[in-house]
Amino acid sequence: MALRSPAEFKEGLQDGRVIYYKGKQIKDIVAHEDLGIGVEHVSLDYELAENPEHRDLYVWHDPDLNQPCSRYFKIPETTEDLLNRRRMIEESTRLADAVVLLIKEIGSDAIFALDLITNKVDSKFGTEYRNRLRAFLEQCKVNDFSLAVAQTDVKGNRSLLPSDQEHADYYVRIVEERADGIVVRGAKAHTTCAPYVDRIIVLPTRAFGENDGDYAVSFAVPVNAPGLKLIASPFGSPPISSFHHPVSSRHRMIDTLTVFDDVFIPNENVFLKGEWQYAGPLANTFVEYHRFTAVSYKPPLCDLFIGAAALLAHYNGIAKASHVRDKLTKLITYTETVRGLSLAAAHDCLKQDTGAVVPDITKTNLAKYHFANGYHQAVSWVQDIAGGLVVTGPDE
Repeated sequence: MALRSPAEFKEGLQDGRVIYYKGKQIKDIVAHEDLGIGVEHVSLDYELAENPEHRDLYVWHDPDLNQPCSRYFKIPETTEDLLNRRRMIEESTRLADAVVLLIKEIGSDAIFALDLITNKVDSKFGTEYRNRLRAFLEQCKVNDFSLAVAQTDVKGNRSLLPSDQEHADYYVRIVEERADGIVVRGAKAHTTCAPYVDRIIVLPTRAFGENDGDYAVSFAVPVNAPGLKLIASPFGSPPISSFHHPVSSRHRMIDTLTVFDDVFIPNENVFLKGEWQYAGPLANTFVEYHRFTAVSYKPPLCDLFIGAAALLAHYNGIAKASHVRDKLTKLITYTETVRGLSLAAAHDCLKQDTGAVVPDITKTNLAKYHFANGYHQAVSWVQDIAGGLVVTGPDE
């Protein structure tokens, strides 16, 4: 198959997955009034692979498989690979009105991290995790899977390690080992895009101690696996009016409480099982890749701030006022600093023993810090320029 159409992607979601939303089980997520907005939003990923204007960026010819695949599944080995990746993320986010898609970006971040860490685990313990991971990656390429990542456990008392918690299931854990796989129990919080992906990759959320071996687990699981239940968050339910809410009425990211009620995971999909020493490194390595993804999808939102502020200044007749020009300059500086640091992180990437590269960690973190630290100030500049237009606009 290699590449799927948007219609084939949506058809793949009709697989008996168990999803609850606002207290009711949802049988057809594609047709659902609220959740279907998220499906339409992320299907843009599959549209871009078909679009002649974008295909060369989003599609990559895999020499090992000798077929076209999503470029998201190419393990970055050069600066050019990272630059292509950030271009893909920024462009798709821009085309989705500054709302990131995140159905291949985050999952491939997890795969890249697992590829590095399983190599280390195998070297120390003689395991075969990396071969399993590479086989799973091939499945992702051939089937054009969409992916979510479940990392954050519900945790309970955050000052305690998993084995010291009052309740044993505050962190996802192995409750049974079989010859052909493991059984896991617990829950992961706010799993982004889980209702409309094909596979969920589970990662540890933190460093563990030697008594936490049952919690040191990583695996991939089909969303329709028996015992897996998704409780979709109603937070940010889409508004009805596309006039008043032109973005949020058409673009939505949905997250879930992802419940593992004794879910069986076959050995071929298990990438960490008890090697607690590598839980922390795996969590951190994932963040090093995913933070680069994050600073790649932030600039389109910042660009919207600039454009909205400039348009509002024009409407208010103050476009040439010095204080307005000063705020617009600061918005541009804010945006281009984030963008520039993400580019620099790709150019100064770090080569690993496997041949893969990791974006420069310091520059990636600086980009994320600069965005987060300046976000509220950037919004306030837009508000200052807007004045009363924010609350006195026309009704549809």
